[in-house]
Amino acid sequence: MKLIHTIAELRAELGKFQRPSFAPTMGNLHDGHLALVRQARSLGDVTVASIFVNRLQFLPHEDFGTYPRTLKADCEKLQAVGCDVVFAPSEEELYPEPQGYKVHPPSELADILEGQFRPGFFTGVCTVVHKLFNIVQPSHAVFGAKDYQQQMIIRRMVAQMALPITIHTGATLRAQDGLALSSRNGYLSVSERAEAVQLSRTLKSMIAMLRAGEHNLAAIEQHAMHTLAQRGWKPDYMTVRRRLDLQAPQLDDLTHPDRLVVLGAAKLGNTRLIDNIEV
Repeated sequence: MKLIHTIAELRAELGKFQRPSFAPTMGNLHDGHLALVRQARSLGDVTVASIFVNRLQFLPHEDFGTYPRTLKADCEKLQAVGCDVVFAPSEEELYPEPQGYKVHPPSELADILEGQFRPGFFTGVCTVVHKLFNIVQPSHAVFGAKDYQQQMIIRRMVAQMALPITIHTGATLRAQDGLALSSRNGYLSVSERAEAVQLSRTLKSMIAMLRAGEHNLAAIEQHAMHTLAQRGWKPDYMTVRRRLDLQAPQLDDLTHPDRLVVLGAAKLGNTRLIDNIEV
C-alpha cells in the first residue's frame, strides 16, 4: 500500500490504472469505513481511500480542531483490508489558496434536515468531494448509508455535472446493540455509550407506528422527540421522509411504507449523533 500526500504524486501513480475505485473519508476509521473500502475493492483495478478533515464542512463552533487525526492507525487498518493507495493531503495541498469556487447544491435538498442545523455543510461536502473526484478520477466511489442525505446529494451532483462515476452506497454498520458506527462515537463517555443506542431504538419505534397504520406524522415525530428529550437528549429532528427526495410524505406515500425513511439527529452530552432506517 502506498501513502501519498501530493496531487502530482497521486496522479502519477493512478496513471498506471484504468478504473480506480474510491472511498473518501475524514480518517479516524472504524469498521464501517473499512467495509466501504472492501466494497470499493471489487469495483475497480486500484482501490484508493482519502483521509482529509475538511474545514469547509465544519461550522465555527464545531469540532474541526479536535476531530481525531489518527493517520498511522488508519493506514494500518486500510492496509489490512487491501487498500492500494491512501491519499492524505495537507490542507495546504488541497486548498493552496482560499477556495472561492464552491459547489452549491440545491436548497430544497441541501437546506433541510442536516442542512437546516448545519448551514453550509453540504456546500463544504460537495466542494471537497468534487475536488477529490477531479484529482482521483475514479470510475466508482462508495459512500455510507448512515449519511443518507449526503450520499443522495453526491449522487445527484454526479448526475447533474455529468461526471463519469458510478456512486455506490454501503450499508450502515452497527454495533451489536444497534448503535450505528461513527467516528464521533469515540467522544461518548461510558454511560453515554450505553444510552446512545436509544437513537436507533426510537427510529425503530417510529417505524412500528407507521406499520401499525399511524398516519399522523406530526404525532409520530413529536413522540420521538419527546422520548429522547425525556432521556436527556437534545434532538434536532426525528422525522419521516420520502426516500425519493427527502420531502415530507404525501398521503399516498404513507400507504406504501417502502417509499419512506426515518431519520434522526440528536445531541447526547456534547456529542451529536445521526442515524436513519428505511421503513
